[in-house]
Amino acid sequence: MSGAQRTRIPTKAIYGFTLVAAMAFSIFVHAQSEKKINGSGGAKEKLIGAWHLVHIDAPGPDGKSAPIPQPKGMIYTRDGHMSVQLMYPESANTLSNEYVLNGYEASFGSYEVDEITRRVTHHVQGSVTRDLLVGKDLPRKFEFTADGHLIIRSARSDEHWSVTWEHY
Repeated sequence: MSGAQRTRIPTKAIYGFTLVAAMAFSIFVHAQSEKKINGSGGAKEKLIGAWHLVHIDAPGPDGKSAPIPQPKGMIYTRDGHMSVQLMYPESANTLSNEYVLNGYEASFGSYEVDEITRRVTHHVQGSVTRDLLVGKDLPRKFEFTADGHLIIRSARSDEHWSVTWEHY
């Protein structure tokens, strides 16, 4: 044997080190999973929650905005699901289009956020207007105002509306 002395590490120290390393690894993996789910804490994190409608701006054929009674309700969940429920007042019950049927707008599905282009895309799985929206991807431009409002606009060139939302 050479002149070097071998030091023996106690078994309890090895177990303790292994336990600390496993806990640190577990915390790291959990943090990485949260980053994926939460979209790195950026715009997607701000979208999550229940919103109520503050204002709709929908210009008519003449380019001028007409006052629209304000309905309510949109939800984005942390796990990537969305739901919109808007019930217009009785005075607007005849309102029907791609999104609205007899004054009621309702759709649900999943969504994706592109933080670089500031777009949220709704992947419609169900809608009160059925085949007019189901299966479609609806790209939307979004921005957050200094006072915490969320403004969403259609990314389609043939639509010129915008909606302003506020967290409940």
